[in-house]
Formats: sequence, C-alpha cells, structure tokens
Amino acid sequence: MTKPISYADAGVSIDKANLAVAKIREHARSTFNEKTLTEIGSFGGMFSGVFPGMAEPILVASADGVGTKLKVAFETGIHNTVGADLVNHCVNDILVQGARPLFFLDYFATGKLDPEVTASVVEGFARACRENGCVLLGGETAEMPSMYADGEYDLAGFIVGVVDKAKVIDGKSIKPGDVVLGLPSTGLQTNGYSLARKLFFEVGGYTVDSYIDELGTTVGEALLATHSSFLPQIEPLLGTQASSLQSGQDARVPLIKGLAHITGGGFLENIPRILPEGVSVEINRGSWPEPPIFGLMQKIGNVSDHEMFRTFNMGIGMVIICGEADAEILAGQLKDRFVIGQVSNQNQERVVIA
Repeated sequence: MTKPISYADAGVSIDKANLAVAKIREHARSTFNEKTLTEIGSFGGMFSGVFPGMAEPILVASADGVGTKLKVAFETGIHNTVGADLVNHCVNDILVQGARPLFFLDYFATGKLDPEVTASVVEGFARACRENGCVLLGGETAEMPSMYADGEYDLAGFIVGVVDKAKVIDGKSIKPGDVVLGLPSTGLQTNGYSLARKLFFEVGGYTVDSYIDELGTTVGEALLATHSSFLPQIEPLLGTQASSLQSGQDARVPLIKGLAHITGGGFLENIPRILPEGVSVEINRGSWPEPPIFGLMQKIGNVSDHEMFRTFNMGIGMVIICGEADAEILAGQLKDRFVIGQVSNQNQERVVIA
C-alpha cells in the first residue's frame, strides 16, 4: 500500500505554524489598545475608525521591507531587531505627511518555519509598535519550501495612520530662504545594504565578526543598528502653526513645512519628493557629524560623493524644512538636530551638496 502523503511531507508543518502563532499572539496582545476590536487569528483585523478629535480624518498607508539587511541578520543569528527596523521605517514614511500610526500588519515568509526565529522577529515588531503607540493588528506567516535558502526569510510591513486634513504636511508652502534641519540617523537604518555588504564583505574582506576600531564595534553590530523612529521627537510639533507670520504669509502655514525620510535614494532622491516647483535645496556637508561607517565605506570602495548621497543617509535620517523665522524655535524643541542647509531658487539640480 502506498504511504499516505501529508502536507508535512511536502515541507509544510501546520503544527509548527500553530506553535509560531501561539508565540506571536502574546507579543501582539501587548500592543493592543481600546480601538483594537479583534484577536490575533481572526481572518481580518478590525480597528475602530472613530476619530472624534478630528474634523476630517485622512488615512495614510504605506508598505515596505527591510531589504538585504536581512542577510546580516542571517549571518549573525540576531533576529530581534529587523522587525523593529521595519516598523520604525513604516512609521517614518507616514510621519512625513503628518500622520500618527494606528496599526501595523506584517508578512513573514520562509522556506522552513522555525517558531523561535519567527517569535524573535515578531518580538521586534511588537516592541517597536508599543514604542510608537501602534497596534500590531495581524499578519501572515508563510512556510514555502524551496522558495528560500535554509535559515532565510523575508519580511514586509504594512502600516495605516491618520491625520486631520487641515494638518497634512505636503511641502506646498516651502519657499526660498527656508531652513533645512536634519535629525541624526543610527547608521545605515534599512537602506543601501546591497552596496554596504559588497564593500565590507567582498571588497574589504571583513566578516560580520570583524572588529573595526574606527567603528568601535564589529561589522555585524554596526550594520544591525536599529532604524530610528522619529515620531517621539516630531509628534509634539505636528499641527503647530508657524509662530512668526511675515507680511502676506498665510496664517495656516505650519511650523513644519516639509519632512523627508532619508531612505532608499538618499538625499538626492528623497528631498525632491517634498519640494514644490521652482525651488531647490542646498545641503552643507560638514554641518553635521557623519558617522564613521560612511567614510569607511567610501574609502574601501573609492565611492564617489554623488553615489554616497544617492545611496545612503550619511548620518541624517529625517530632514525638516521650516521658515527662517521659526528655525531657532523649532531647533530648540528638538533634542538632537543640525542646521544642514537652506532652500534656494531652482538650480539645475533639485538637491545640491556643497
């Protein structure tokens, strides 16, 4: 008699999936609030859409991944940070339009499910969700034999936030003379890892365990530095109006005119996304301390300045644009910030690194 074939024989263990969900459930519950209407395990997560404090609530959504930073997690065996990277990245992406996060959904896919690794990743999701006041509402854990190498997985995150329409940050009021502030990043955050890995591991000959005096840590630890959330610093300023009105200035001009999350594409691709027509931004290199990891990578691969600023954040994770009269006030309310440039009339390039 032919032996009956089960799903487990095809490489998918429902029992391991159930164990993983049990571990995930407790992490997710730690993020729930009064607007959470379902338990983990429902077909769909439900969240209250009542916003009594807003005249015209606008939902803001985003989706992203961690990219090849995951390769560093695989090599080091450290899995409880990449989930936080993904949540914080998504939080920052909707923050630039003035939105506060409501809930987050994750997608975790692997070839062979390891409940402990899965739980470690979700621990990072939950920790970052709690820190950002965001509910981990649900997600998908997929076991797909032959799709991924042993010990590897992929992640995606989906976030929904809300902002009152009158308080949307859209960059439309940005004009020449405005000031550009920068909030410092924690290393590479979640972008540029394909180039960084090539520079360190292929060109430089380092491993994740190589200790580099210039970095004060191992390569693996430096590359796994967690992506910062800028919500705690910026949230108290959301919706605040400019304090110093100039002649002819619209009284509705916000204190923060524009925000740019410096992710994939670096300075050169991300700042133009918030600029109105007719203006450029001049960035003064040297006006903030660049973390040594960037200079080291540039030296290892003889990478051009243009390529560095188009690939990496160079030590600035979030750019804030405000009126000249409000720059000092705004800078005084931010713990760590640098005045890194100014808005000018349209140049040939939308972003000029001086």
